Amino acid sequence: MPTFVMLTRVSPGTLESPASFQRLEEEAVNRIKTECPDVEWRENLALLGPYDYLDVFTAADNDTALKVSAIVRAHGHAHVEVWAAEDWKRFKSLVRDLP
Repeated sequence: MPTFVMLTRVSPGTLESPASFQRLEEEAVNRIKTECPDVEWRENLALLGPYDYLDVFTAADNDTALKVSAIVRAHGHAHVEVWAAEDWKRFKSLVRDLP
């Protein structure tokens, strides 16, 4: 399945306290499990900088990745960016014979 990287920045005022991050995560994860059961999470990282989270997941296609993005945006009142990604070894094999 294709791999996607998602960067999320939660909108200011969305969370009442730092502990609210866990509630927000649980709500989004449960909704994604219901709506996109084939999505598989590979990595979840909290970030310093302009984004709050970096998630790596696999999904069947772009449509499913778009659904994940929409769910996270709706639950977190967040700015979300989703990028398609490829394993480095596979990328090297794809470009090996290019002129």
